[in-house]
Amino acid sequence: MSRRGLAAVSSVLDQAASSATNILVLVLAARLSSASGFADFSMVYVTFSVLLGLNMAYVGQTVVLEKEAGGRLGVTCRSSVLFTAAAAGVAGLVLGVVSLVLPSGWAFLALGLVLPFVLVQDGLRYCFSALRVPERALAADTLRLVCVVAALAVQPQGASAGRLVLVWGLSALPALGLGLWLLRPYVRGARADVRPYLRRGHLGQRFVVEFAVGNGSSQLAVLGLGAFATPLAVGALRGATTLFGPLNVLFNSANAFGPPIVGRASGKRGMVRLTAAMGAALALLGAGWAAVLYALPEGLGRHLLGDTWTAASALLPATGAQYAVMGLGTCALLTLRVLNPKATLSLQVVFSLLSVALLLGGYAAWGVTGAAWGLAAGSAAKATAGWLRVGRVRVEAEAATAA
Repeated sequence: MSRRGLAAVSSVLDQAASSATNILVLVLAARLSSASGFADFSMVYVTFSVLLGLNMAYVGQTVVLEKEAGGRLGVTCRSSVLFTAAAAGVAGLVLGVVSLVLPSGWAFLALGLVLPFVLVQDGLRYCFSALRVPERALAADTLRLVCVVAALAVQPQGASAGRLVLVWGLSALPALGLGLWLLRPYVRGARADVRPYLRRGHLGQRFVVEFAVGNGSSQLAVLGLGAFATPLAVGALRGATTLFGPLNVLFNSANAFGPPIVGRASGKRGMVRLTAAMGAALALLGAGWAAVLYALPEGLGRHLLGDTWTAASALLPATGAQYAVMGLGTCALLTLRVLNPKATLSLQVVFSLLSVALLLGGYAAWGVTGAAWGLAAGSAAKATAGWLRVGRVRVEAEAATAA
């Protein structure tokens, strides 16, 4: 296998290891906890997911776009690690203060304590991607997977959400140590400079806005359900989406590693045909996976999610529909990012806010099931608008090229 092929395989496997970690964490937490305990854990884990996404957008996306020139990558990687550690420390202090006023405060305090470890460990993946050595990220993330599963598997039945969060976070230390050791040869002699991350106009600021109005807004809306409705709604939604974790591997791989592949297609029409085919394939996989989950026997479902299965299984048709159209939407945004990166922001703002409105409106009208169908409707609207925008951008790009 060529070096390029090995790198592509390692990248996909690394994404699979990272996604499998998230899936198994939630599955093990659901099995160890009561329905209310898993709801508390889900609230904390959704908070972590938002912080992880913000770090990926602000730091990770800018790292992978860095060009290798004059040893610049070493400086970028060292700087990103230092900035992530400092920012995570500040966020951890904020979580410590917030934990004083929340009913499940101990769990949020635990998240604040371990946040620097888990964010820096995850951030190393983007350094290895930029350095074109994804096999090193795969080694660290595989160790992370093994450690977290082993640590949570030995916890007692009925363990509190705070204890599970603390064990989950501390289990990242071996992978963090391995990742830093594997990164060391590439950053030796480089001096960290975090000033670019603090300057106005840093590219990550644009990516943060896209994340905040995209994934982040829906995550915060789910947290809002736990605040004004019931944490059990959060547990049900989180349990249902956990079962679709394998599809997240494909979606994240398309976002992270798709642009170079799409960019090599022949012409603008070739790019659109390629991503349209990818979107159709992901949509079919989403629908097929939903059918498989819906057919699971009750006993097997309870073995996966424990007491949360009853509430989560009722949401499978809606969540399956959401993931089917998300495949189309993911590839539409991927196409726009290659053709015209500036074309995605307005799309994300309008239709992500629409998804939040449909989520909250659906809950107000029909409860948790209505919230799930609201998310599905929002994803369908975003996918439709995305492909309409692709058509316009392609025509404009071809006209500009001809001129």
